[in-house]
Amino acid sequence: MASRTLINTAFRRRAAPSVARAPITRFPKHVRTAFSTPEQKRRTAIITGSGRGIGKAIAIRLAQDGWDLCLNDIPSNKGDVESVVNEVQSTYNRKAISYLADVSDLKHVEAMVEESAGSLGPLNLMVANAGIAQVKGLLDLSEKDFRRMFEVNVFGVYNCYRAAAAKMIEQGDGGKILGCASIVAFKPFALLSHYSASKWAVRGLTQAMAMEMAKHKITVNAYAPGIVGTKMWDLIDEELGNMVGAKKGDTIAKYSGELIALGRTSVPEDVSKVVSFLAGPDSDYMTGQTVVVDGGIIFT
Repeated sequence: MASRTLINTAFRRRAAPSVARAPITRFPKHVRTAFSTPEQKRRTAIITGSGRGIGKAIAIRLAQDGWDLCLNDIPSNKGDVESVVNEVQSTYNRKAISYLADVSDLKHVEAMVEESAGSLGPLNLMVANAGIAQVKGLLDLSEKDFRRMFEVNVFGVYNCYRAAAAKMIEQGDGGKILGCASIVAFKPFALLSHYSASKWAVRGLTQAMAMEMAKHKITVNAYAPGIVGTKMWDLIDEELGNMVGAKKGDTIAKYSGELIALGRTSVPEDVSKVVSFLAGPDSDYMTGQTVVVDGGIIFT
C-alpha cells in the first residue's frame, strides 16, 4: 500500500497592630535563581514546525504571553510560516522572524539559533515541535521510512535540544527547552510503530537531557498531545480508514468516542495552553517530565 508522510496588583492592606508578622524566610541567592531568572525586558523563543497545526497555535499563544519569536518550518511551508509571522507582528505587536530549515540537519539548527539570538536577543526558550507521521504496517516499512522518521522526530529534537542548550550555557542565564512527544510515547498504536518508537525516544532523551542540564539552570520537559484535529491526524485518519474500509472521519470519530474520556477530539489550542505553562515561571520546578494532554486516553 502506498503511504504518505506529512512533515510536517497587588493591593495594600494595613496590618493590625496586635497581629505579629511572620518572619520572612530568605533563601540563598543560588536557590532563588536556580530554575528561574528575573523578569526580563524581552523573552525570546524558537518554535520549530510552526507554520500550521500545533506549532502555529503555540506561536500565537506565546505571542499573547509576550514572547518574541523565531518561527521555523521547512522551505515548502514558507507561505504558512510567514503568515504566522505577520499575524504575530500585526495582531500581538511582538517581534517575529521566520527561519526556513530542516531540523534534521544540525548545522541548519545551529545557524537558526544564532540568527534568533542575533535578531531577537538572548534565547530563553526552545520549542522543538517539528515532526512527521506515517501510517504503515511494521513489516511493510522500508529502511528509508524508518530512517526518515528518526531523522526528523529524534535527531531533529536532539539537534534543537543540543543547539539551544549550547547557546543558553554560553549566555549563562539558564533557560527552558521543550520537546514534542505524543501519547504514543506511553502507549503505541498499531500501524504507527516507527512513529511510536520515535516519540518514546523523545521522552527518554528529554529525561536524560534534564539531568545533564540542571546544573546550568536549564529545564527540559516535553508535551504529549493526543488525537488532535490537525492535518497530521487527518492523514492518519484517512490512511487507517483505507486499511479497514472506513470512510474519511470515521476512524478519528471512533477514537474520540471510545478512547477519550472527555469525549471530543483535541484542538491545537489545548496543547498550546500546556506549552504556555511549561514555558512560564509556574513550571520552574519541573524538569524531565513529559506532560500528557489528551483529554483522558493515557493516565499517568
